[in-house]
Amino acid sequence: MLNVSIGPLTIQVSHLLLGLSLLVAAGVGHLVGRTERVGIVDTLSGMLLVALLAARLVFVLIWFDQYRQAPWSILDIRDGGFERWTGVGVAVLVVLWRSWRVPLLRRPLALGMLAGVLAWSMSGAPGMLGMTSQAPLPTVPLTTLGGTATTLARLSAGKPMVVNLWASWCPPCRREMPVLSAAQQRDAGVTFVFVNQGESAAVAANYLAAESFVLANVVLDGGTLLGKAIGSSALPTTLFYDASGRLVDTHLGALSAASLSSKLQRLHDKDF
Repeated sequence: MLNVSIGPLTIQVSHLLLGLSLLVAAGVGHLVGRTERVGIVDTLSGMLLVALLAARLVFVLIWFDQYRQAPWSILDIRDGGFERWTGVGVAVLVVLWRSWRVPLLRRPLALGMLAGVLAWSMSGAPGMLGMTSQAPLPTVPLTTLGGTATTLARLSAGKPMVVNLWASWCPPCRREMPVLSAAQQRDAGVTFVFVNQGESAAVAANYLAAESFVLANVVLDGGTLLGKAIGSSALPTTLFYDASGRLVDTHLGALSAASLSSKLQRLHDKDF
């Protein structure tokens, strides 16, 4: 499962598990430090904020050519553009610095962070964040705009594959479509598949024609079976498979040119 819905809100399961792991760390740190009357919540909050800012800044610097064309998009963190290992490194440095400055925090922080890391690792969150290979290619039946039955395996042609779940009524889908269209034209080493969710061939084709998109591999999933198979009810959802058909990354929400480029680079790296 990639996301859960709480009323009108859609929350990524990986983010939910990360939040729960931080709560575990804070709880254990509180229990360990209560005799000295010290808590680690402020330290954890500061650690998270500084780590996120550093991870975003480094990501923007790496992919600045893409952001240069629309500099205001730097502030739109919904594209998921974070350099995760920078964030991890900065988080560790913040914890070490606080431990050095406040000796009473050392034991609560050490045990709290250990508990949080264990909870996060055991929850399966690393896989959801794209740190490990995951599920194989779904085998759900799909239909081309011309009415021919097909599957993702037939469309992959033995290449890495980007599978985008979309619908014409979905504003974030419409916002990211030019980015995906340009990437398909530019990157012949990757198969891009656009899986329309729950709409008819006429609706999908009319939308693409009205927006002047010329896309290869547009297929229909009238029963939204693919979304159910991968555990995502959110649109858009984009899946990244290596040449062996293993899921190596996911993205919920609209992709920016920078975030798509970073994921395509990782996809190509996986192919070697």
